[in-house]
Amino acid sequence: MANKLTLHEWMGTQYKNILLWSLLPTSFGAATYFTLWFEPNAHWLYALFAFGTIGAILFRKHLICFLVACFFFGFGYAGIYANNQDIKILNHDIHGINITGTVLENQFSNDKQRLHLSSPEFGEIYLSTADNITINIGDTISGTGGIFKPKPADVPHGFDFARHAYFSGISGNGYINDIKITYTAESGVYSTKEFIKSRANSFLTDTLVLGDKKALPKSHRKIWATNGMAHIWSISGYHITLIAGWLFIIFYFIFRLCPPLVRRIPARIPAMVCSWFGVLGYVILSGGGIATLRAFIMATLVMLAFMLGRNVLSLRTAAIAFLALILWNPYYVMSAGFQLSFASIFGIIWLWQNNKINTPRNKILKFFYTAVLTALVATIFTAAFVAMHFGTLPIYGLVGNLIFLPIFSFLLMPCIIIGTLGATIGIQSPLIFAHKIYDTIFDIAQHIAQLPSSNINIGNIPNTTIVFIIIGLGCAMFIINDERFKYLMFRKLNFLVGGTFIVLGILCYLFAPRPVFYISNDHKLIASVSDNGKLKFNKSKDSSNYFAFDTWKRMNGENTGTENLRLTKESGVYTISCKKWKLIYMPTFVKLAGGITTICQDHTIDYIASYFDISSEKCRNKILRGGGVIYDSGKFIPITSNRIWHNLPQ
Repeated sequence: MANKLTLHEWMGTQYKNILLWSLLPTSFGAATYFTLWFEPNAHWLYALFAFGTIGAILFRKHLICFLVACFFFGFGYAGIYANNQDIKILNHDIHGINITGTVLENQFSNDKQRLHLSSPEFGEIYLSTADNITINIGDTISGTGGIFKPKPADVPHGFDFARHAYFSGISGNGYINDIKITYTAESGVYSTKEFIKSRANSFLTDTLVLGDKKALPKSHRKIWATNGMAHIWSISGYHITLIAGWLFIIFYFIFRLCPPLVRRIPARIPAMVCSWFGVLGYVILSGGGIATLRAFIMATLVMLAFMLGRNVLSLRTAAIAFLALILWNPYYVMSAGFQLSFASIFGIIWLWQNNKINTPRNKILKFFYTAVLTALVATIFTAAFVAMHFGTLPIYGLVGNLIFLPIFSFLLMPCIIIGTLGATIGIQSPLIFAHKIYDTIFDIAQHIAQLPSSNINIGNIPNTTIVFIIIGLGCAMFIINDERFKYLMFRKLNFLVGGTFIVLGILCYLFAPRPVFYISNDHKLIASVSDNGKLKFNKSKDSSNYFAFDTWKRMNGENTGTENLRLTKESGVYTISCKKWKLIYMPTFVKLAGGITTICQDHTIDYIASYFDISSEKCRNKILRGGGVIYDSGKFIPITSNRIWHNLPQ
């Protein structure tokens, strides 16, 4: 064994994983475009895309240059993709209009129907209605209502619904009343879904077979999230794997009964082909969400590898699926489903492919050992993304997965699938049995959710934290170690470098300041951190900023769904004071005409905000425009609302 290893030699060994390394800069480039505070020039986007593409080809033997080129490729490709979307964007809210469209999806929640419509005039829209009328998927309906423009984020770098709607092909959401059905569908995928839905009459079928995420009661979703089982209700790799596995076993034994066929071709090949078509039908029925598409691509690659006698599960297979989805829609990199799905699948494959793990010889012990280790790794790899998107960490998530995942896999899901098929021909008993199983395990889940500290509020997680953690996980998985290093600790360089980046990410989170003041884009809602650390609002309710209450509370590390505490105002205005700054918020024209001059001349006042649009040459630098947050230092960070998905492109 050589005692010395040069950096150049070590870098040369990393080229074997160049496909895997390309994932990080490509996704970072796309994410950078989506989170910019301004819209880049279209010509620059094409130039960066061309530079990145050519650079990745020319410098594929120079790792650093290759990674930089991949970053520009991802950035440019995301920008070009965004600028070429043909989406009807509303400039403002519209009320009292006639709406006509075809029903693509029908969801039920809180005694209301939520309709996904394809409208010739407005594109795809989501509308709620309280009309007590039976509406089937595929029907064409008309009625009167209103459509709201998708809102930007409630906090800087938060979830931007306008951006999400733009890349999901959604023009807006609203309401519709006085509905009339002008056409009833007779055939097609939509009518098939409606037929299954009406025959089964089960939220388990609606959620786990037809892909209706809203079918599961909201209170149930919270309990399952606390148990770390929220992923089970979004059709993804877990469901695709089960369906593919069951179909393969069934078809494999069927083809084994045909000796003339299996003497010419292995039974696994026609069984895989039939299984693939069955999975394709399941994907179409379930609606083909992000996680579903990712799982379907993975399943397709696995089946091809299996039929060709290649390595079935590998990091390269996952990488190909990752890149394929980014090319299909680069906005997927910003999606919670995409991030959680690939974080878990990369972690699990890396665990069993790249590490020498000694498992017990006893089959029962081996099964439990494998299940625990797999669940643990999936939990660790997804923890940062769960905390970022949901603001909490389910402490008993590992326990919940170990208890409930086998029950869902080997008992509940088979009963639901068989019960759904049986319900189409009038046999309800398997589905009734499935509901009894569900009720039993849900009671157990409720007890676990009531244990002390079942959820930890994480609060605001800076983007730098997520970037460092992703780089750390990538280094742990993608760095190829070398035994020629002189020092033992460097022979596990993947853990050393990966752990360093993860620690840096955690430190960024621990030392990151939290905002002490929040204001919505329309200036209707404000909130300030009180002396006890809790947020206080100028309103207890605000329909136009419905989600802001919980978003701001999560960012402040508070429990959501709690009472909204109220701010007090003096002389008709709200005064927010900190050690380094002072703000005046005017909800109305109270004392505005005569008091604006006095307020502007008051040197102790650093910021002025108003529900109404105000202007003054003497204090224009003090007047806040748009939404944002203010930190204890006095720094104001605005909410980005000037990208192409916020208004019609010029």
